[in-house]
Amino acid sequence: MKLPRTGGKQAVEALLRRGFIIHRIRGSHYILKHSSTGCRVTVPYHRRELAPKTLLSILRQAGISVEEFIKLI
Repeated sequence: MKLPRTGGKQAVEALLRRGFIIHRIRGSHYILKHSSTGCRVTVPYHRRELAPKTLLSILRQAGISVEEFIKLI
């Protein structure tokens, strides 16, 4: 399935729906942590779209498939 073009804001909102919480914010990066597994993911929160490889890396760290991410958006 094709990876959608999304920004940092949409990625953070999707991860929040998946059970992540905002652990802290450092500059323009959000560090999210999963409430039960403790998995940490860093998401750049810029005004432009995320690069496809960056988004793929975020999804890999979070343990989310592309199909599941599309449903969460």
